[in-house]
Amino acid sequence: MLSDRPTFGLKAAALGGLLFLHLPILLIFLYAFTTEERTYQFPPPGLTTEWFAVAWNRADIWPPLWLSLKVACIATLLAMILGTLVAAAMARARFFGREQISLLIILPIALPGIITGMSLRSAFAVMDIPFSIWTIMLGHATFCIVIVYNNAVARFRRLSGGILEASADLGANAFQTFRHILLPNLGSALLAGGMLAFALSFDEVIVTTFTAGSGIDAKTLPIWMLDELIRPRQRPVTNVVAILVFAATFFPILIAYYLTRGGSDTAGGGK
Repeated sequence: MLSDRPTFGLKAAALGGLLFLHLPILLIFLYAFTTEERTYQFPPPGLTTEWFAVAWNRADIWPPLWLSLKVACIATLLAMILGTLVAAAMARARFFGREQISLLIILPIALPGIITGMSLRSAFAVMDIPFSIWTIMLGHATFCIVIVYNNAVARFRRLSGGILEASADLGANAFQTFRHILLPNLGSALLAGGMLAFALSFDEVIVTTFTAGSGIDAKTLPIWMLDELIRPRQRPVTNVVAILVFAATFFPILIAYYLTRGGSDTAGGGK
């Protein structure tokens, strides 16, 4: 008789996989408290919290931080509007080529970031659009739309078309149907999609590199961190900023997981 309990080997393999994935993150946390400025000696010669104060007083950190927040918020807003509209059309309409169009919609998240970045840069150059904060936002919105779309279309497919017809039969207009019927049913899926989109946009590097301008005003926080790693001045400060980026991405993803874990057909559930 086969047992449902996992074997020791399976447990060890799972533990090894988790350590392989998360141990580097724990090392970043550890070296944010080291007293050594430029080397990664293990174990650290000592522990201190002074680098948090140094990072707080570094004037060159704040502009990239605000820019990353601004880009992530606007890209997420665009994604929630456009992703929801596209999801509504794809879930309710039946037409020739529907599956092919659906594939094209999710393609930006499936392609390597460098391909998306090169394509966007070429498109902006052909259309003579100057590189700026807005091109970064548009670049991020391309893959953020996919995240919102996946969550919204899955929830749309779980809704019965009868409730929309019943709403119309009772005299509700389109706005009232959306406000009182669709939005309560879509709310958690849209919020989860928005959280995931924000997290992806906030720490995006590759697409940002191709769609940003050359000025310092177009440098997001992940780009700032990349520059600091190439030309290190105070490595523990970079680790402190990495903790901030980790928190800004981990907690939205955690919230999105709890919002969508109740529906097995909802995109993002169980991840």
